Amino acid sequence: MPEHARAELDSPVAMPGDPDEPRPPGQLAPEEEARIERLLEGLNEPQREAVAHGEGPLLILAGAGSGKTRVLTHRIAFLLYTDQAQAGEILAITFTNKAAKEMRERVERLLGWGTRGMWLMTFHAACARILRAEAERLGYTRQFTIYDQADARRLTKRSADAAGVDPKRYTPAAIHNQISAAKNRLIDASSYRQAVGSQFEEMIADVYDVYERDLHRMNAMDFDDLLFRTVNLLELFEEVRERYTNTFRHVLVDEYQDTNHAQYRLLQLLVGGGRPPARGEARPGDRPTYAGPVGHRNLAVVGDDAQSIYSFRQADIRNILDFQDDFPDARVVKLEQNYRSTQTILSAANAVIANNRGAIAKRLWSELGQGEPIHVRELDDEHGEARFVVGEIERLLDEDPTHPSRAEIAVLYRTNAMSRVIEDTLVRREIAYQVIGGTKFYERAEIKDAIAYLSLLANPFDVVSFTRVANSPRRGLGQTSLSRIVAHSANVDISVWEAASAPEQIPGLGAAAVKALRRFMDTMDDLRARVEQRVPVGDLIEAMLSQTGYVEALEAERTIEAEGRLENLEQLVEVGREFDVARVGGPDNEDTLEVFLQQIALVADADTRSEDEGLVTLMTLHNAKGLEYPIVFIAGCEDGVFPHSRALDEGSLEEERRLFYVGVTRAKRELYLTRARRRAVFGAQTYGLPSRFLDEIPSELTDREEEPLLSTGAIPAGVGVGAGTRSARWRAPEGWAASRASEAPAGRVFRMGEDVVHTAFGEGVVTGLEPGGVIVVRFAGDGSERKLMAEYAPVSRR
Repeated sequence: MPEHARAELDSPVAMPGDPDEPRPPGQLAPEEEARIERLLEGLNEPQREAVAHGEGPLLILAGAGSGKTRVLTHRIAFLLYTDQAQAGEILAITFTNKAAKEMRERVERLLGWGTRGMWLMTFHAACARILRAEAERLGYTRQFTIYDQADARRLTKRSADAAGVDPKRYTPAAIHNQISAAKNRLIDASSYRQAVGSQFEEMIADVYDVYERDLHRMNAMDFDDLLFRTVNLLELFEEVRERYTNTFRHVLVDEYQDTNHAQYRLLQLLVGGGRPPARGEARPGDRPTYAGPVGHRNLAVVGDDAQSIYSFRQADIRNILDFQDDFPDARVVKLEQNYRSTQTILSAANAVIANNRGAIAKRLWSELGQGEPIHVRELDDEHGEARFVVGEIERLLDEDPTHPSRAEIAVLYRTNAMSRVIEDTLVRREIAYQVIGGTKFYERAEIKDAIAYLSLLANPFDVVSFTRVANSPRRGLGQTSLSRIVAHSANVDISVWEAASAPEQIPGLGAAAVKALRRFMDTMDDLRARVEQRVPVGDLIEAMLSQTGYVEALEAERTIEAEGRLENLEQLVEVGREFDVARVGGPDNEDTLEVFLQQIALVADADTRSEDEGLVTLMTLHNAKGLEYPIVFIAGCEDGVFPHSRALDEGSLEEERRLFYVGVTRAKRELYLTRARRRAVFGAQTYGLPSRFLDEIPSELTDREEEPLLSTGAIPAGVGVGAGTRSARWRAPEGWAASRASEAPAGRVFRMGEDVVHTAFGEGVVTGLEPGGVIVVRFAGDGSERKLMAEYAPVSRR
């Protein structure tokens, strides 16, 4: 046992057989010494140091694959073995119920007895338990209801209606997203109102007031309240805070880099620590630190700043970056030995993440050998990329006896929409696959809605499709109205389309429903006319999504989830355009929409007939966190795709780089990074530059062949470089950048440090020059850095 750990033990352990004879502090019985040594066996030196740490704050910087869960569970056992804490004095917090269950099982295996008295649970479960005991202090009963996401959104809709908010302009999802973000920043309704700066925020404040009153009146809390109200409780009632501080002598937190501000504040209240700002030092917007009585400060956190990828869920990376500011005497232990990946993969990850300015320095290393070089491949387009990925999967399965199972292979991508081409290729090659953390492309709700619209246009008798889309997006046609429409069509023996086209003849249908139904059918009649004119399927889908208000409704949500659904719909438009190209020269007497729907149905049916085991795994990079696979493909390594264009626009490049780091470190033996020279975006061919992350990997770690990025004249006139904004793609498929590209003068030369002006992004300075006529420009307006094709971008000297 390390000497520093032995010296810090503050509770002597009685000698077996002689309980009355005192023993010097820190001295353990021989059998207890042996038990602790067995616990520490197999741990490397930094792991042993973290496990055996005594009193005071501890920051465990656990690199990917470094055994953080093992350290956390062994530390819990060590605290119990050495009598530094009893079972009920340990609070160990994780982020998911699955992780909490795994932690409990592993601790029980180490101890050899149950963990019933310990608080090994998620943040929300711990807060719910505290609030059940103390709810009456906050004006609730102990039987308060906890509303899940669906319940909370239903209440948000009621509150918005009561506040007179137009549901077509502001959806319940958009409003609740803003309220949730405020609660996670510990901003109550009155504080939110004081800080409003726009009409949208004024509207949110109105709904927030009503929403909070309704929740309290109903004796209910939403999930965000579990954290928010627990913080309120500990701040308002000092005796309660002291009781829980004394109860939990040791607090341990997993995945600390993913904590938000409410979770940060909760921990500070429970353990003390943090430094209040000096008089006159605090400024509006400063992150408050705990300024009350100093607690025991026995907080051990495990995390990795390089894997902080959830800012869209309100996670605050500053919590881990500033830990040593909050606890200046904290012991910092770095776990840098990786037990998962080859050194080549780790060296690539180290090289990429080193470009983040705010990162805590650490270097992963492995004893597993150098391994295979990283396979970097450039393909012509997204279909060539998919064929390469699936072809390599087939080769690995057929030719290499060391890779016998499809379950060892994962394909990762930045957004859900990117899975579509890969899924289609896997289906054609009859390779079973599964989508983790998401839904297969043709099973996604927005895709099923769009296909239902098309099915109704093709078949006016399709009652199922009619009832699915008539009120999606919401038009004021409730279930009762829809049932009356369907019943009327059956009673008079006409199609549901014909019934809906004469709403005034439907018995019992209210005036508002008649008006809404008439508007809906006017839109459908216009779309039906397009079908009869045999417009291309891609154009039909685009028009349908726009004219029905489906896109507008998703844009109004202003959520990350809605952004993803819009990207999926863009992919469906691209499916239609691919179908149109393939049908050129086909029979004139075929109903193209029916043929298209038939093909979609066959692909979707093949998706549902996959095997249960041994599947190739597809998922987004966010969903891959915490997982590992022998072979990993990361597709779409292009600027604007990964890193995502939204991140480039919003200045969150460092988080995108951390996401790339997460993806790279999922691979154990082999890693493939692929990119497409051009990618179809809403019907237009968009030429993408290689992801800057590829350039950050030392060439000696890869097997790529050096090629010019894009030769002069490789971009046809009228084709854009990089993805435009979504609104531009929906409203002007050719894209503003596309029309400007052909007008740019050829043969221009820029110099490092030269001031330039871009017609869209404003003033900037040239910070880099790359092969193939690529310039790197940092723009003053938002601080973003972009790669541009000098010959085609609308950029000029200032």
